[in-house]
Amino acid sequence: MLNRPDVAVVGAGPVGLAIAWRCAQRGLRVVVHDPAPGSGASHVAAGMLAPVAEAYFGEHELTGLLTASAARWPAFAAELTAAAGVDVGYRTEGTLMVGLTADDLAEARRLWAYQQGIGLPVTPLRPTALRDREPALAPRVRGGALAETDHQVDPRRLVPALRTAAERAGATLVPAAVRSLSDVDAAVTVVAAGCGAAALTGLPVRPVKGQVVRLHAPGGGAPGFRHVIRGYADGEHVYLVPRADGEVVVGATVEERSDTDVSAGAVLRLLRAAVDLLPELAEYDLVETLAGRRPGTPDNAPILGPLPGRPDVVAATGHHRHGIVLTPVTADLIAELVVTGAADPLLAPFTPARFPPPVAGVPPAAGLRDPQQRPGQPAPGSGATRAAGSGPVVGATPATGAVPVAGAMRASGGEPGVMAADGRSGPLSTEEEHTWN
Repeated sequence: MLNRPDVAVVGAGPVGLAIAWRCAQRGLRVVVHDPAPGSGASHVAAGMLAPVAEAYFGEHELTGLLTASAARWPAFAAELTAAAGVDVGYRTEGTLMVGLTADDLAEARRLWAYQQGIGLPVTPLRPTALRDREPALAPRVRGGALAETDHQVDPRRLVPALRTAAERAGATLVPAAVRSLSDVDAAVTVVAAGCGAAALTGLPVRPVKGQVVRLHAPGGGAPGFRHVIRGYADGEHVYLVPRADGEVVVGATVEERSDTDVSAGAVLRLLRAAVDLLPELAEYDLVETLAGRRPGTPDNAPILGPLPGRPDVVAATGHHRHGIVLTPVTADLIAELVVTGAADPLLAPFTPARFPPPVAGVPPAAGLRDPQQRPGQPAPGSGATRAAGSGPVVGATPATGAVPVAGAMRASGGEPGVMAADGRSGPLSTEEEHTWN
């Protein structure tokens, strides 16, 4: 077919739209499938770009990917602003990590020591130095640290900007849900559908619920603090993200649930911890409470690369808490893979081949982490990590001897069903998508 797209992207969240933009910039014919662009997890996300504060024990390879992507954000934000003609709310004041009590500070210092030990820029600060930077912090705060390179962006500005940039580069949006990959006709299909990727691909992507609260400074002014605050308050973890327009995002719970209901208890815990750290927030307007679904994986890392035996289907999902910060690097690496077939070494730890193939009768989102498993370790039986295959992806037969891309999708058979990870059936919202942090 003469007008057959080179690339079909399933999912119009930040990752999907950024991949579409990058592919269209490379001269490919691109279509993006999503019935409600920007309505998934990105609508809930706070937009923290936090490779330092989000560096956890045992997640060395993920931390490397976060750091690489965060380093791309200044140029990415500038290029996107120029391409779309809108400000995406990129801010560089940095992040203050604080502990309210002695126990909170001890817990935080353990993580900061680990982060410093792997070479990340963490600067410890005494209470007086913290309040010099943010006078609104509660006098009870016992200490903290500065992550100067942890920045923020506004996802609710980011997604429309990416859509505009992608369309101006030549990508076309198809406002319809994708029930099965066999319904998509393109040389290469990129699945960037967040939690919806489980039903489409059989990959072990599960929903991880997160509840957030949005406040607004009274009187229409800016919030009384500038830095992102990530704190421990009597054992409760909370983040506070200020926007120039007066908004403050308070979040977020982490729940192994698939619903998007907002509970009074979660809102109470978040607001109590937030006000304990910044007492002035008690006077702010409460404007929104909502919940979304992060796409989690058994090892907390994203799934990036072609499905085993199906070089025409490329996964870009499972970003969990990190979808916003990982948007630039994911888009660059996936676009390069689609155009050239060459897998950047950064992709090697994150390919779909690190998980065993789905078992008949087992839901696609199965494979939750064992309680004894250390963060960052693969789930038992997940197999060794494999690098993505070589050989051009668009318009060529891979060196593996697989079916050429024009016919591989239908020749392989065995399409997953349309049951979502939370048990829903019917059309999927293909941007049930990437993180909030």
